Amino acid sequence: MSAAPPRVLTVAGSDSGGGAGVQADLKTMLALGAHGMSVLTAVTAQNSLGVQGAWELPVDAVRAQYRSVVDDIGVDAVKTGMLASAELVEAVAELIAGTDVPCVVDPVGVSKHGDPLLAASALDSVRKRLLPVATVATPNLDEVAQLTGVRVESEDGMRRAAGAVLSYGPAWALIKGGHLAGDAVDLLTDGSAEFWLRSPRHDNRHTHGTGCTLASALASELAKGRPVPEAAAAAKEYVTGAIAAGFALGGGIGPVDHGWRFRS
Repeated sequence: MSAAPPRVLTVAGSDSGGGAGVQADLKTMLALGAHGMSVLTAVTAQNSLGVQGAWELPVDAVRAQYRSVVDDIGVDAVKTGMLASAELVEAVAELIAGTDVPCVVDPVGVSKHGDPLLAASALDSVRKRLLPVATVATPNLDEVAQLTGVRVESEDGMRRAAGAVLSYGPAWALIKGGHLAGDAVDLLTDGSAEFWLRSPRHDNRHTHGTGCTLASALASELAKGRPVPEAAAAAKEYVTGAIAAGFALGGGIGPVDHGWRFRS
């Protein structure tokens, strides 16, 4: 009998097209040698063209899934994605606060296609309840602007963005600069140590699921016991390869390739 791999729990929405959300999270966890488990927060009707519909689950259903997994199987790291409403954000924050493991918060606000995945009324709950329980928060530049009002136009602005995010209480902020021109650069900082994670930008439009994939990769590496900077560097390397191998699917933006290492 083999020892169980590290256990990682995603608390996020379902993407019926399989490129983002819980589906991307579980694929990433498998690719990185972790056992993925899931708490579904919402169901979306979603494909390569966008989100055609979204239905959040009741808070009781989310809480029951979380307790069912954590109380029996246990967990080594948690990752959050789409939480949809203030009620869900607050319930999940409370659950995470009572679970003594690293937590990666991907404060999902909008989809790759610009479809809203978080009610405007929930932003305050993300700031006051969810970010304070995060080991690492992983906002992209649109989410930074949504949460803090800081708009980043260049690498210089990423420090200011990180400071604004850290002011809400996460231990670390990983500011994703993928929307800037030039190299794909992210800034990881706890307010004192600073790590710039750079990779060449791949000319590939098929990048659906990038944010979910990075956050899940980071949670998987933290579940293995790696320190945050090392885990972030490993996650960045994995997602860069997945972006480079992203493929066309449907009539719009295809997904990153979660299984690129199996095929390379």
